[in-house]
Amino acid sequence: MKKVLLPLLAGVLTMSMLSACGNSSEGSGGKVKIEFFQNKTEAKATFDKLIAKFNEENPTIKVSQVNPPDAETVLKTRVAKKDVPDVIGLGATDTYSSLAKSGLFEDFTNDPMVKNIQPAYVDMLKKQTGLAELNGIPFSANASGILYNKAIFKDLGIEVPKTWDELIAAADKIKAAGKNPFYFTLKDSWTTLVPFNSFTPNIVGLDFFNKRKEGSTTFKDAFREVAEKQLKLTEYGQKDQFGKGYNDGNTAFAKGDAAMYIQGVWAIPEIQKANPSIELGIFPLPATNDPSKNMLVSGVDTLLTVSKSSKHKEEAKKFIEFLLKSENSQQYINEQKAFSAVQGVTQSDPSVADLNGAFESGKLVDFADHYIPGAMKVDTLIQDFMQKKDIDQYLSTLDTEWDKVADRK
Repeated sequence: MKKVLLPLLAGVLTMSMLSACGNSSEGSGGKVKIEFFQNKTEAKATFDKLIAKFNEENPTIKVSQVNPPDAETVLKTRVAKKDVPDVIGLGATDTYSSLAKSGLFEDFTNDPMVKNIQPAYVDMLKKQTGLAELNGIPFSANASGILYNKAIFKDLGIEVPKTWDELIAAADKIKAAGKNPFYFTLKDSWTTLVPFNSFTPNIVGLDFFNKRKEGSTTFKDAFREVAEKQLKLTEYGQKDQFGKGYNDGNTAFAKGDAAMYIQGVWAIPEIQKANPSIELGIFPLPATNDPSKNMLVSGVDTLLTVSKSSKHKEEAKKFIEFLLKSENSQQYINEQKAFSAVQGVTQSDPSVADLNGAFESGKLVDFADHYIPGAMKVDTLIQDFMQKKDIDQYLSTLDTEWDKVADRK
């Protein structure tokens, strides 16, 4: 999951960076060195395997992976120093959008590699940046919703909820049986974004953010139902919700301490490590009482792009082309419990089978926080709201913070 990060430093993203030297060089024995910088710590081991395979198949090229903590902040610092990696893997976040709009990345609009990419994810990237050109190639997608313990659901005779009222009825039944309906990890502010990202597009719509930029609406006008439902869910959580973090939640859910856990597919491998025998599934959070309007939140989890300043663009693109091959994309999504942006590569893991309908029907919508400036630190605003439970103050704060960021641009 991508955490909300520090804003871009003012003035660092100028066109002068395009003359940066990058971090590639000629290695010993004439090998071309390519740096692959990516932001997902949980994917490091998988990428290491794929890189080893690529390096073996391409003896004149050596790709090295860089995966630092707080990678997006590190990347922005390196951009400011004109030390831009050759190949970059990022989520489709506000950071990516800002860097793309600065002219940092190659244009892939007419690149043959894009032909095999799911059009929905290509459109998401263009909407994210607002640019006509495509500055990255979607590689993998993720999804968030509600992880559930199939054994508990079966024992209590609960069907997967398709509407908001059905979800609350299920939570009531679980609570009456003496179990925790949900496990919340509000100590880690970013985890508050998971329900927010389901409620916002399904209740308000992502077009809200363009309207907010235009000044034709406000959070106070549009987000009351979102705020009410955010609070409602916490009534069904365990004690000490603010004392538990993401890792605690993965372990607790694995042990059966709750029937449901509002998270994304990225948590499944960690939960299965803690309890390999757990029977779990995931379904879209039903934000409304109209099943036809309840979309699955799915976005570009990793896109691949090349720095315009790289001295070895041909080799860098060859590495991306390698990653996009069906067998390599399949290996990645199998190990990461993710979904491929490459057409024809499907996720067959039974733990995510409940999401297949949404993918097949195209009932997908992007993460709301991808449209919110990182400088707002919306996760900490939500965390504060969860503690104080003051809806009016929360909505006013969202508007105030949005305007502060807008005034700085």
